[in-house]
Amino acid sequence: HFDNISHIIAMIHYRSFVPFALFVSTWFQQEAIAFSSSKPGRRALQGVITTAEAQTQATSTSTSTSTSTSTPTTQLDMTATPSAISSLSPIVDGKSGATALSSEELQAKLKGKRVALYFSAGWCPMCTSFEPALQQFKQAAAENKQPMEFIYVSSDRSESDALKRAAQMGMMSVPFDQTADYKKKYNIWAGSESIKFGFLGRRSGVPALIVLDNKKGDELAFLATESQGVKALGNWPLDDEANGIW
Repeated sequence: HFDNISHIIAMIHYRSFVPFALFVSTWFQQEAIAFSSSKPGRRALQGVITTAEAQTQATSTSTSTSTSTSTPTTQLDMTATPSAISSLSPIVDGKSGATALSSEELQAKLKGKRVALYFSAGWCPMCTSFEPALQQFKQAAAENKQPMEFIYVSSDRSESDALKRAAQMGMMSVPFDQTADYKKKYNIWAGSESIKFGFLGRRSGVPALIVLDNKKGDELAFLATESQGVKALGNWPLDDEANGIW
């Protein structure tokens, strides 16, 4: 009888905690949306882009100076290893529906780029409000010869929604039935998925990014965009070319 009573009490606490957790998550989303659309939010994005431009110019100047004053050295091989490529397979090409890319096709699409997993959902207002800034950041990086590729990890309600979203954003994506593996690996899932994945150990909701290294496809950096908004993009180690360029 005592075990039954303990179980009932635990369920009451759990059912009380779920609405509270969802309320907190929604409040953070609303605050982040307000910030990203405000003047300080736009200035923060511009600051991130300016920093990326400065890093590129510094790297370019350093490289040209080194080339003119020192003897030629062997260039670092910054191509992603087979282990890194296989860690992502299979990946779906957003432009061709649910068709998975071969390892060779995936390697060709990622070659010379910085790569990140993008955890998001179309029903999430914070995600859709953040994405124009994310695309702006990607465009600015490309103009500074630091091309990026985002791979969509969906928290959408259905596979069709996930594929539609990936196509709209011009992103490749993790197959919908395999997104749970990525969420559990990196402890990132939407608040509404906490009933499925749990509340303990979750370090972020959506949106969030995981920058991947080119050695094993492991985490190189975590960008906490749910809690920090566009400011988190400044934590991308753009100058780590040896580990960050695929």
